[in-house]
Amino acid sequence: MPIHLAPVNRRRFLTRAFAAAAGLTLAPRLFAAQKKTDADFWALFSDTHIAADRTRWAHGCNMTDHLTAVTRDLLGLDEVPAGVFVTGDCAYDDGLMEDYGTFSNLLTPLREEGMPVHLTLGNHDNRERFWDALTAEKTAPRPLADRQASLLETPRANWFMLDSLEKTRVTPGLLGPEQLDWLADSLDTRADKPAIIMVHHNPGLLGKVGGLRDTEALFKIIRPRKQVKIVIYGHTHDWHIRQHESGIHLINLPPTAYVFEPEKPSGWVRAELGDDRMRIQLRCVNPKHPLNGETKTLYWRV
Repeated sequence: MPIHLAPVNRRRFLTRAFAAAAGLTLAPRLFAAQKKTDADFWALFSDTHIAADRTRWAHGCNMTDHLTAVTRDLLGLDEVPAGVFVTGDCAYDDGLMEDYGTFSNLLTPLREEGMPVHLTLGNHDNRERFWDALTAEKTAPRPLADRQASLLETPRANWFMLDSLEKTRVTPGLLGPEQLDWLADSLDTRADKPAIIMVHHNPGLLGKVGGLRDTEALFKIIRPRKQVKIVIYGHTHDWHIRQHESGIHLINLPPTAYVFEPEKPSGWVRAELGDDRMRIQLRCVNPKHPLNGETKTLYWRV
């Protein structure tokens, strides 16, 4: 039952009212005129870890404050992204219904600014409670009955959102044969456009424990299919950009919430698609972080 949080079409003064209630301080210029949507601009979030209680802290971080900060940063830009992706661990620890209620509410200012939000799940989520909590939201066509997997077809690329949640609060993840078969079939019928794979768990081939258990099966599918250009993931609460020997780029998104090492950045990533590349920029919760604004251009393999 894939769920996408669609834009909310309400008067803009409601956005201001909600933002004020949520503690957002938004510049008046944001409401002076309708901003344009940039079809090539996408916002990438991961590991929000939102608790039902907005005052909850973990690892020296108030998760609500961090999501509010990145929301404020995104709303403060001069243009609107075509969409926002969240690559799992939406909920704090074990995916409570109430966690998803708070999570959805905190994303409302983005949706009221015209941004759809596309979601997948991580090991701190609970699939059934996630679906139950968001049943009132718009659902996408369901490619798999028991996974939060989805495909978003856009002018420059096809985005594949994979669900690697194997069991709540169990660190490793698993895609499983059915989801991998769906991915292979979907790629084979869409070979004429770049494909971007998004998943919560880090590929196990990077040598990190607790990642994706069927990494080799995934790469057996995507390695020979040259339309696959990038794999984007979270889970490690780290920020890294690498390139696999096949030429596939690997982007480890920073957490929106807490980090495990104090020198690491938290925040979100701005992605801009071109004909043969993706340009990414790190946007840190702490604007004084030395990596804030770090920008890379990743060219497609051929």
